[in-house]
Amino acid sequence: MKLINLAINIGDVAIPVKFNAMARIPSDERAVNRATKPAAKLRANAAPRSRVGVKERRGSERAAHATPAGTEATSAVPAVPAISAARRPGRPTGAARGPEQRARLLDAALTLFAKQGIVETSLGEIAREAGFTSAMMHYYFKTRDQLLDVLIDERFAPLRAGLGLPFQENADDPVAAITQLARRLVQVASDNPWFASLWVREVMSDGGLLRQRMHERFGNAHQKASLSAIERWQKEGRLNPSVEPSLVFVTVLGMTILPLAASKLWRNDPARRKLGVDEIARHAVALLVQGIGANGST
Repeated sequence: MKLINLAINIGDVAIPVKFNAMARIPSDERAVNRATKPAAKLRANAAPRSRVGVKERRGSERAAHATPAGTEATSAVPAVPAISAARRPGRPTGAARGPEQRARLLDAALTLFAKQGIVETSLGEIAREAGFTSAMMHYYFKTRDQLLDVLIDERFAPLRAGLGLPFQENADDPVAAITQLARRLVQVASDNPWFASLWVREVMSDGGLLRQRMHERFGNAHQKASLSAIERWQKEGRLNPSVEPSLVFVTVLGMTILPLAASKLWRNDPARRKLGVDEIARHAVALLVQGIGANGST
C-alpha cells in the first residue's frame, strides 16, 4: 500500500508539471506570433510600394521612348543591336557618294578603252573593272556618250591645253617649241599609262570615235593655230622651208606616242626592252632638231 501511495503521489506531482509544460507551449507560440506579425505587416505594406516602384520605372521608360506630339513615330531601340549584312557593291549611299567612286569609274573606262576600244566596251564592263555594279555606273553615267563627254572635258581637255603651251611659250623659237612638245608628249604618256594606246587606237586611226567626239566638242581651232605658227616660222627663216606644216604635229606624235604604245611589245626584245621615256624623248628631239646626218644634218 505504501508503494501504491508513493506511485500515486509521484504521479500527482508529474501530471501538474506536464500540464504546466504543455500550458507554456501556447504562450511561447503566441509570443512568436506577436513577434512575427509586425514583420509580416511590414512585408505586406512594403509589397504594394515595391509594385508601385516597378510601375513607376516602367512608366518612366515608356515615357523616355515615347514619341513627342507632332513628330514622326520612330521604332523602339532594340535590346540587342541588329547586325547589318555586308553591303553589296552598287549605287553609293550617304557618305559613300563622292568623287572617289566617280574617278574610279573614269579610270576603268580609260583602261578598257585603251585596251579594247570604245565601241567594244560596255558600261557594265567598266563597272566590273572598277569593282562596282551596273547600277552604280548608271547612277553617274546614263549613256556612253555622256561618259565620253565627261572624259573629254575632265581628262583630255587639260592634257590638250598643256600640249599647246610649247607653241605659246616659245613663239619666236620653233626648235625650242617642237623640242618641248616632244618631251611633253612623252611625259604625258608616262604619267597616264592609257594615253599612248588610246591615242593610237581612237585618235590616230581612221574612224576613231574619240577623235570624232573631240572634233565635235572643240573643232580645229587648236590645229589651225599650230599650223599658223609653223608657217610664220618658215617665212621668218626660223624653220626649214621643206617641212610640211600639216605633218609636224603628226610626226612628233609618231616619234613619241607610237614607240610608247609599242613598248609593251618589247619586253622580250633584247635590243629595245630597256628603252624608257627618257630614251624615247631624246631620240625624237635629236631627229627633229638635228636630223640623221653624221654631224646632226640631213
